[in-house]
Amino acid sequence: MPAPRSSGSRRTPSDQQAAWLRRGMEQPGGKLPLFTKHGQRVNARTIRACIDAGWAERWFDNPLKPDWLVCRLTDSGRAAIMARSTVIQVDFGQGSLFPPPLPAGEG
Repeated sequence: MPAPRSSGSRRTPSDQQAAWLRRGMEQPGGKLPLFTKHGQRVNARTIRACIDAGWAERWFDNPLKPDWLVCRLTDSGRAAIMARSTVIQVDFGQGSLFPPPLPAGEG
């Protein structure tokens, strides 16, 4: 018996959803790709799940290809991707990696 499906109320995107959303961060206006990096169409369930979660929104309808979901990343999509990212905090006030220079005439 298959495991029950989740209700779609995820707080963070799945790996596949995050990979698709992340690509929108590199594009003007947050445009999300229709195809994977391998030339395959992005799964419509992935796109619809991201739209339902508010991470992506329909951008416009393509009259030549009405079944294509042309979308862009939303602010909540950006936040969801950033929440999944590893952030390293650096405190530059704690000193230097290099010793201070010697005073003139020494050395």
